[in-house]
Amino acid sequence: MTIVALGINHKTAPVELREKVAFSTEQLSVAQQQLQQANLVLESVIVSTCNRTEIYCSLEGADTQTLLEWLAQFHHLDAVELAKHTYCYRDDDAINHLMRVACGLDSLVLGEPQILGQIKQAYTSAKSFKAVDVILERLFQKTFAVAKQVRTETDIGASAVSVAYAAVSLAKHIYGKLDKTNVLLIGAGETIELVARHLHQNGSARMTVANRTVARAQNLADEFSAHVISLAQVPEQLIKSDIIISSTASTLPIIGKGVVEQALKARRYKPMLFIDIAVPRDIESQVSELDDAYLYTVDDLQAIVSENMASREKAAEEAQAIITERVEEFRLWLNSLGSVDVIKLYREETETIKQALLQKAQQQLLAGKPADKVLLEFANKFSNRMMHAPTTAIKEAAEAGELSELAQLRKILGIEPQ
Repeated sequence: MTIVALGINHKTAPVELREKVAFSTEQLSVAQQQLQQANLVLESVIVSTCNRTEIYCSLEGADTQTLLEWLAQFHHLDAVELAKHTYCYRDDDAINHLMRVACGLDSLVLGEPQILGQIKQAYTSAKSFKAVDVILERLFQKTFAVAKQVRTETDIGASAVSVAYAAVSLAKHIYGKLDKTNVLLIGAGETIELVARHLHQNGSARMTVANRTVARAQNLADEFSAHVISLAQVPEQLIKSDIIISSTASTLPIIGKGVVEQALKARRYKPMLFIDIAVPRDIESQVSELDDAYLYTVDDLQAIVSENMASREKAAEEAQAIITERVEEFRLWLNSLGSVDVIKLYREETETIKQALLQKAQQQLLAGKPADKVLLEFANKFSNRMMHAPTTAIKEAAEAGELSELAQLRKILGIEPQ
């Protein structure tokens, strides 16, 4: 059995490819069932965020090519081309990778906490499809415990940072003060909520939230005294907006080049800042071709993110030390599963031998054979049967000159040199 982590992320693939490999909620349901029904995996959890798509699974063997081909076929991509941008970790490396991701050590913004919630959601979703069994159940529970320990014992999350934080930092860098800018937030999910919180903390007082479901947007807007509009009102609101930050689950762009051209004309070409942190993208890439329209995607936030790296490197090293210990603990647990089976089989075999010899001894006693002779015969035969396999193994190891195997056998049998 092999534990595997197969995926792509912001380090290995551009946003154009990542958005093609991302799973929508509806696709996730189909994909999870396909994996299980086609017997491609024993267990599986699919993590799909704006910066990564990863499949964590346990396999009967070690063949991961079939899994890669399935991923490519599911998204109608060329497997050879996709392989150029994927990574595949096995066993301890896969366990280490999952724990690093959950702790924010593999995120665009080092130490960002949002990914842990996304992994928990992916795990819960997989459980609902009965795709999680003993191995992944234990692995993900262990991972959640590690993430909590890292947050508690290191400074990896001392200053809250995330893609949302980086987006607001970019806006602040360009505009300086944000108190007089008009901000349009598109979406009402967790990422936009974080953006709104950071904007509020940086003095932004003119926010408008646009969302497909107005009621959901209202809950967010009430907290920050923001206005609420529907997605249909976005073109009109663009004319009034200096900063537009978008993060929705839409599979198609919400803002196109044409509507931005009209907004710029109405604004008399007063500059507009667009920050698209959605995957798939909410804003057409052609918007960047317009004068006075400045478009940034999640990939463009890397420069801002790098500024925060230095202060978190020490905490990341401490976190990795914790993770390394926990990976070893999980490996020992996995190994113990195998030992349980060996012990069970060994006990069953011993019991079978004992019962067969005991039955023969009882028959001899009933036939009138002296008890001392019966007991001696029973003891000799039982010890001979139990010594046969290890004696053969010792002889074969000695003849082959396998000193390490001899030492291991001596340890197992409890034979210490005098």
